[in-house]
Amino acid sequence: MSFFSKRLAAGLNKACALFSICLLGACTAFNYNEPDAPLPLRLTQVSPLEPVPRIALVLGSGGPRGYAHLGVLNVLEEAGIVPDLVVGSSVGALIGAFWADGLTAAQLTEQALSGGPFTLFDPNLFADRGWIRGERLQRYVQDHLKNGPQLQQLPRRIVIVATERPAQQTLHAKEARYFMHGNAAVAVRASSAVAGVISPVGISGIEFEDADESLPVAVAVAKRLGARFVIAVDVSALPGSTPPGASESRRQRDLARAARIAPETAQADFVLHPNLGYDASPFRSYFVQSLAIGAAHTRAQLPILQKRLQIRENHN
Repeated sequence: MSFFSKRLAAGLNKACALFSICLLGACTAFNYNEPDAPLPLRLTQVSPLEPVPRIALVLGSGGPRGYAHLGVLNVLEEAGIVPDLVVGSSVGALIGAFWADGLTAAQLTEQALSGGPFTLFDPNLFADRGWIRGERLQRYVQDHLKNGPQLQQLPRRIVIVATERPAQQTLHAKEARYFMHGNAAVAVRASSAVAGVISPVGISGIEFEDADESLPVAVAVAKRLGARFVIAVDVSALPGSTPPGASESRRQRDLARAARIAPETAQADFVLHPNLGYDASPFRSYFVQSLAIGAAHTRAQLPILQKRLQIRENHN
């Protein structure tokens, strides 16, 4: 073998070794096992809060559609309707965490519109069971929370919902878990880990994924915590909006999501469900449009909401 061939072979071997190391490292499942690991609770383990929450705001899952939540928050804040508990699923958990940290709706909106998708997402061809690792989202929350890093340290009370992934050898259904204590950034990452897209999140040896897989809109936990009035914000596509030409798998997925949402919103005292259309996109124009639609819908429903709140206050 010539000198050049030997050098080439050595270089290729070294490159392959480095590639293997990178591949194995990137594919390693993430497991957070620090002392401040978020504590997952079942619904039966959740106890009423003291003092009792006057108004709970439940922010549903929906990816880019979640910008409508900001429109809702802006209108509620302008009207003087300030929740003292927020429950968040997926994108609702992300927005809810910063609201719980004390940001106003205007500050939240400014922060949300200041970056693009790569502010939060880290695409990686070798991510574990997905193509986004989720580490960048965790770091973003960790770096921007002023009162964290633990959920119980935030000035406003919050519950973050995630889905426990059943062990592969079992047939158990995916179940919702509720985080009220522990690392806020890890909890948000777990709540936002979209199956097949963002790598699942291990917490003390248990894997979690996107809350949308179990409870896209989690009202029951707010009720169990004793909230006197629950406002649920559902940013999913309106029932019946699945395109006629959609695949059967997509149609079944939409029906399954609607079936998970309906029993929860039925327990809410008021439901806001803005019409955001069926398709979503990661572009700024869609974010701005969703925000505006959320605000317009809330403003239109505001007189009814205020009347119901007044009736509830009078009864209490």
